[in-house]
Amino acid sequence: MRLNYLVCVALCAFLVGCDQATLMKKLTRPEDESAARNYVELLRQRELDQIESDLDPSLRSTDARDQLAGMATFLPHDAPRSIKVVGAKTFSNPGYSTADITLEYEFQDKWLLANVVTKKTGLDSTLIGFHVTPIPDSLENLNRFTLVGKSGVQYFVLILALCFFAFSLYALVLCIQTKNLRAKWAWMLVVLVGVGKVGINWSTGDWNFMLFAVQLPCAGANAEFYGPWIVGAYLPLGAIIFLNHRWKMKITGELIESPVTHHV
Repeated sequence: MRLNYLVCVALCAFLVGCDQATLMKKLTRPEDESAARNYVELLRQRELDQIESDLDPSLRSTDARDQLAGMATFLPHDAPRSIKVVGAKTFSNPGYSTADITLEYEFQDKWLLANVVTKKTGLDSTLIGFHVTPIPDSLENLNRFTLVGKSGVQYFVLILALCFFAFSLYALVLCIQTKNLRAKWAWMLVVLVGVGKVGINWSTGDWNFMLFAVQLPCAGANAEFYGPWIVGAYLPLGAIIFLNHRWKMKITGELIESPVTHHV
């Protein structure tokens, strides 16, 4: 029964992950997406006066128009083939609220990311951030998980994560099979604990090391919406501690091993 439940959970997570666009749409307030699209369209139409008038006072400067004009050169005059929300963050407090929306634009021969940040104070809304960045392909393609064209460091971290995970599972099976083991349920959790982290960005190859990190199980891979996969390997300290404890039980005679049956 427990296995069936875990399979259902994994299947649901897989289906959700396959339709990021739908889920992102549900998490984005329509008015925030509409405002972001409107500013990008004004920029595409070279309506810079309207954008300037909505700029927050802190952003108004002598070169603001030049910066907007520079961003406008990235946008073709032809209408985009598709527009998709790939990032949405909101913040609210009693005084004001902000919306940080990132849109992905597909044109005939290019892809663009447009980040629009607006601030709302009462009934007034101002533009506090606006960036347009060309990208070589859609984020979905750029950040998809693939084994092709990766560096030696990326393969090393992936193999390390898989080996650590397999080692923990081996210790877990031994833990379950070990008779006369006190607090077996606690040990079953301990064997899955990993400490320290070697993580790598699967898209860029950037890696980092965190000494003070704890993970259960001792390997993991995760990705935010349309973001790169981060693969992490954690030292299977829990499994090492358990195997050492089991070895001590064997030395002291506390370990009761299953009898070996010989068939003739």
